[in-house]
Amino acid sequence: MKLINKKNKQYAQVFKLFTEEAWTLNYKNFNKNISLLFSGKKHEIFIETSEETITYYIGLGKETSQNFEFQQTGIKFSQTHKKNIQTVATLLIADFIHENQFEEFAKGLLLGTYNYPFDKTHPFWDESFELHFGNLSPKKLETISTKIDAICEGQTACMDWLNKPANLKRPEAINAYLKNLAKKNQLKYTAFNRKKCEELGLGAFLSVNQGSAYDAAFTILEYKTTVKNAKTFGLVGKCVLFDTGGISLKASDNMHYMKSDMGGATAVIGALIYASQMKLPVNITAILPITDNAISENAYLPSDVITAYNGKTIEVLNTDAEGRMTLADGLSYLSKNYKTDVLIDLATLTGSSVRMFGDTCGAMFSNNEDLKNILIKTGDKTNQRLWNLPLWDIWMDDFKSDVADFKNISMKPIGDCIVAAKFLEQFIGNHPNWAHLDIAGVAFGNVGYAKEKAATGFGVQLLADLIENYH
Repeated sequence: MKLINKKNKQYAQVFKLFTEEAWTLNYKNFNKNISLLFSGKKHEIFIETSEETITYYIGLGKETSQNFEFQQTGIKFSQTHKKNIQTVATLLIADFIHENQFEEFAKGLLLGTYNYPFDKTHPFWDESFELHFGNLSPKKLETISTKIDAICEGQTACMDWLNKPANLKRPEAINAYLKNLAKKNQLKYTAFNRKKCEELGLGAFLSVNQGSAYDAAFTILEYKTTVKNAKTFGLVGKCVLFDTGGISLKASDNMHYMKSDMGGATAVIGALIYASQMKLPVNITAILPITDNAISENAYLPSDVITAYNGKTIEVLNTDAEGRMTLADGLSYLSKNYKTDVLIDLATLTGSSVRMFGDTCGAMFSNNEDLKNILIKTGDKTNQRLWNLPLWDIWMDDFKSDVADFKNISMKPIGDCIVAAKFLEQFIGNHPNWAHLDIAGVAFGNVGYAKEKAATGFGVQLLADLIENYH
């Protein structure tokens, strides 16, 4: 996609965006015929054609101050009209839209072209597609274009990997992808196989992997800036490629959706793509503990006692609580071996968070008030919302064990997302600036591009904005 200055010429396609108020005040009297068919309501579309030009009138609804709504409008428009849009020079006219709103709309146009299923080429706007806007300098437009391309590439990668069926995302497949990604974006790539994990003492992660037919891949990706005294972010993404539940087998009705149990990892991958392509002045260390949770004669069993990387022992009561096992070692390895200013883990972790919030927001837990507030504000800004839940010490009583330091679940039928967060807190090495994001209800769900549930891309824009603007 090219963004260039608006010039006085005839365009083959024109986008005109209007709020209801802007249409009523400024245009209705001059477009009497159109005004009978178009009012500016949200997602309303009217198409006017002539021999030279196709004009799309796009409604934004009532006056809005939320920039992300312009992105939503762009996504909705592209999903509805992507088969009809020609990749030719196109002009956006909307005098009341400011620069950030224009950026969000253009981003939405691109994201809305995402295609499903996974094996189809995404009809992204090609190089012949130009989007014209206002009198911004070419340098400013180039910066906006780079940002849009970077975030869309990151979110597309996130959605692609989450949507792939289980047999197309075996560990060797995603490892090959991550190696190529690291080479392309100047990231340092390290991966520990099962033997190396045993040597290092990554017992909690290995307990999940031991039932798998595929080797472990405890993967570390590092992005480094040349800027001195830059902030360093530590990110851990749950990367269970497919979750059967193990011996504590899940119900079969919706098990096909368990290809989505790597939503934390894909969000981290998308954010890494954005940070590296934008050359953000930060450092990022990301850990992706890659495995599946399978059933075999070697699978770990309820009642097993496992020793995690930090030396803490865990009594396994339920093998379907595998995510917190892999994250425990990811967090403790990161906190022990790397110095970070911010530590965040993301995971499609519990049905408890889904029952609590549905697809409205992710559940957030943090031991730092400033980080908590920043994440909430960033979630509101990007429309990838989070809601804070408590980390009170009273919840510790629910996962104390008679035979180990901790149980991996509580036997009570309440608050599992809180218990899981409190469990993970025991593996952060007393990091003072940590947050856990349970995104089980928002990473995979109802979307405009697929008939069944599919990847939403949740977490990419949240992390990208947080990393870019954190002070």
